[in-house]
Amino acid sequence: MKVAVVILNWNGKNLLEQFLPSVIEYSKEASIYVADNNSTDESITFLETNYPSIKIIRNKSNGGYAKGYNDALQYIETDICCLLNSDVQVTKDWLKPVLKTFEEYKDTVIVQPKILDFNKKDCFEYAGAAGGFIDKYGYPYCRGRIFNTLEEDNGQYNDTTDIFWASGACLFIRSSVFNELDGFDETFFAHMEEIDLCWRAKNLGYEITYVGSSNVFHVGGATLNESNPKKTYLNFRNSLFMLTKNANGNILITIISRLILDGFAGMKFLLELKFIHFLAVIKAHLSFYMNLKRLLNQRRKFTNKINYYQIKSIAVAYFLKKKTDYVSL
Repeated sequence: MKVAVVILNWNGKNLLEQFLPSVIEYSKEASIYVADNNSTDESITFLETNYPSIKIIRNKSNGGYAKGYNDALQYIETDICCLLNSDVQVTKDWLKPVLKTFEEYKDTVIVQPKILDFNKKDCFEYAGAAGGFIDKYGYPYCRGRIFNTLEEDNGQYNDTTDIFWASGACLFIRSSVFNELDGFDETFFAHMEEIDLCWRAKNLGYEITYVGSSNVFHVGGATLNESNPKKTYLNFRNSLFMLTKNANGNILITIISRLILDGFAGMKFLLELKFIHFLAVIKAHLSFYMNLKRLLNQRRKFTNKINYYQIKSIAVAYFLKKKTDYVSL
């Protein structure tokens, strides 16, 4: 089984300098690629000078995470692709349990390892933690992370289990399925495009698996941090995009309910005097309305839509019922 580790880079020379050595040291089973999104820093020069064996794919533009990987993966012939953020430190033998899972479970097409916080290594990291799920209204949550509450890693998620979505910080996928799904939806640019990809895979009957015996450490927010209103905009907009495209049931009622909930979130930003984030929510909704016809057309292409949620509202469970960890749900 051939495996390729593909690191998407945009002006991330410092991150490559810090984290690429661990990938090279602990990924002997894999070919390693850096897909560069038309960087203007010294990333390419750094790679060519210090790591001439690393294969570089030069994308013509910075199309974000979605287009960046879509453009790059068409040049890579492999069975399994690992899409790895440039701010991830991998660990010894991290690939072995993942590849074993792919070999033993033929219906598994996407795998996520345990993702821990690079800066607080005994805690789960926000982006993926121990595998992702979603509520009825499209709000994502994880084993090990609900909203901004992160659990300590005490071995409670050392299992191998089915999940709904895998984090784009470190996502393994069968190349044949990536191509079958036509890759990422490039209109997302960044954020939640991996949930949309996983949702489409689930709607086709494929399985997504979390492998807790494989560990990586993620910095998180290295490209776009939480205080950036663009991140707020993309998260709210893209969540509406994927919900409209992929959810089963009465989509009109679901979307209206979601828009109302977003309104409460927007008011919370306003009360906290986070005006730019309040405006980002409004901007996200306007973009959603402008793209609604296209999204509905995409929705019609996928006739089989599974029951995608276990929890009706993660916001109610967290804010009203005070359930702050996955087990309590």
